[in-house]
Amino acid sequence: MRLLVFLLICQCAIHSVKTHSASYPNVILLMADDLGIGDLGCYGNRTLRTPNIDKLAEEGVTLTQHIAASPLCTPSRAAFLTGRYPIRSGMAAFSRVGVFLFSASSGGLPSEEITFSKLLKQRGYATALIGKWHLGMNCESSNDFCHHPLSHGFDYFYGLTVTNFRDCKPGQGSVFLKGVQKTLVIPIQIAGITLVSLAIVQYVGLLKIIQQPLSYENLTQRLTKEAVQFIGRNTDAPFLLVLSYLHVHTALYASENFRGKSKHGLYGDAVEEMDWSVGQILDVLEKYNLTDKTLVYFTSDQGAHVEEISSSGEVHGGYNGIYKGGKSMNWEGGIRVPGLLRWPGVVQAGAYIDEPTSNMDIFPTIVKLAKAQLPSDRIIDGHDLMPLLQGKVTRSKHEFLFHYCNAYLNAVRWHPGNSESVWKVFFFTPNFSPEDSNGCYDSHVCFCHGGFITQHDPPLLFDLSRDPEEKVPLTPETESRFYEVLRVIHLAVDNHTRSLHAAPDQLSWDNLLWKPWLQMCCSSLFQSCYCDYDSEGSLLEMHSG
Repeated sequence: MRLLVFLLICQCAIHSVKTHSASYPNVILLMADDLGIGDLGCYGNRTLRTPNIDKLAEEGVTLTQHIAASPLCTPSRAAFLTGRYPIRSGMAAFSRVGVFLFSASSGGLPSEEITFSKLLKQRGYATALIGKWHLGMNCESSNDFCHHPLSHGFDYFYGLTVTNFRDCKPGQGSVFLKGVQKTLVIPIQIAGITLVSLAIVQYVGLLKIIQQPLSYENLTQRLTKEAVQFIGRNTDAPFLLVLSYLHVHTALYASENFRGKSKHGLYGDAVEEMDWSVGQILDVLEKYNLTDKTLVYFTSDQGAHVEEISSSGEVHGGYNGIYKGGKSMNWEGGIRVPGLLRWPGVVQAGAYIDEPTSNMDIFPTIVKLAKAQLPSDRIIDGHDLMPLLQGKVTRSKHEFLFHYCNAYLNAVRWHPGNSESVWKVFFFTPNFSPEDSNGCYDSHVCFCHGGFITQHDPPLLFDLSRDPEEKVPLTPETESRFYEVLRVIHLAVDNHTRSLHAAPDQLSWDNLLWKPWLQMCCSSLFQSCYCDYDSEGSLLEMHSG
């Protein structure tokens, strides 16, 4: 009798797993770093080879007006994970520095924020983040992990808690010496560069660092291998995989198989290596018959960094196509990013959607697919993409999108329901240097306030449906609806502003500064935190539980 009961229980459990797997799609979110929309074949590039990423477009939907919630890494990624403008979570800076620079800073994505990974994990998904995090690590001690991926719904993490910097790769020059030399004295600059090199660390388990500083040797292969193995471990249950590439943020790197092979120097080599990695992910889905059960999304956290020039003069930034500006700016080149979604048999194949969409839309889209409840105690700024992707509707739910430069409202886009126009106003614009260039080359990135910007009253107005390159601002003489458009947008700004509530500033100087007691170190801080126990082994690898 006991044996019979045991067998019945086993049978019910097996049936439950099969039903679970059939009901909930796997989700793979692929995020490049600083990739230009014009770098991919599916968005018009004819010289870089990206056949695997292009395959996603051929077999899925291409979003041609897909907008990053911020033109900088940290706030864009916070918005992506939470479906909320970063200003709501305190992840938008009032100071000049808009991203985390050190692993031993105390700021980060607040524990009160609800990520899609938390909600999918509650629904039984295996969850993993592989690659770049850049949303903080510790709060008060070097092992509290309050901002770490494991505290935000990922039960597996293998990667870097901060980001890739030129300063960390010998011979690649310094972002810091160019970007902050106007305000910091040389000793502080040198200390900052030293501490960044300590922040790129690698772990196994919760405390052991096995490689410090970061080795670029076969880095993409290691990240890809981890992603492939994670998929292989979860073929019988739903999973969420976020593969967050270091490519193509500088310092650029490419493995021997790709170095020198593209038509665009090291940058092109890096793009083509990333495309190879995407192909490996698609191949393993095919191997395990998971292709039709998996939603795959590819994007970039923001546009290409146009000011990136190597110390030898080689262009190390990407191509934003026809769009003006790039990373750190809310001109279209900084925020209009690739948006590719494939789910065979569910979303349209080979379709193009030119409606405004946002990287914040991924949150409600996959939360609903997992049959989880959207949080009711906070505003979610993203909208479910599935009706658009399946052709059930033709208009985006985003009538307005608000474009922040750090914590400052920089621009607003309005897509009226009864019009094809996409109006965009700028309250201020960055001062390019040199003046006739397409970026802020003197400071390496554009800044958001003070003498670095020009205020506009009345605001600059463009209609992106007629002028996607943002070349010629409209005037009352050239646009009869000029003042009416401004009136509607000002009302929308007032409504949006009233929806905001004060949140602790995670990017304050106090939270940004390096704190020695938060620095994880595999040897001794006074021995430069150097170790390499496994040069062919793991990056930051951590498991929950």
